[in-house]
Amino acid sequence: MRRRFAAALAFAYVVLALPLALAASAAAENDGRGFYGATDDKVVTNAGFILIIFFPTFVFAMSMIQRRLEKRKEARKAASLPDATWRGGW
Repeated sequence: MRRRFAAALAFAYVVLALPLALAASAAAENDGRGFYGATDDKVVTNAGFILIIFFPTFVFAMSMIQRRLEKRKEARKAASLPDATWRGGW
């Protein structure tokens, strides 16, 4: 019980301390440029193109994964059913 409480307390401390550590690095002297550097029109445009390419690619990849999982599920269901030739009587 005590070990679980200590683990939860340590996790809460890390979760609460992480934003403070990031805020301290953001307050560093960098003229408001952030971590990447100066953001001009080219940087913003390239970031937009990256997003335009990423999201359709992500949706396509997840759809293909879902399709393969559905095919496996249907094959497993079909394999678990009894053979149709052995149904019935004589």
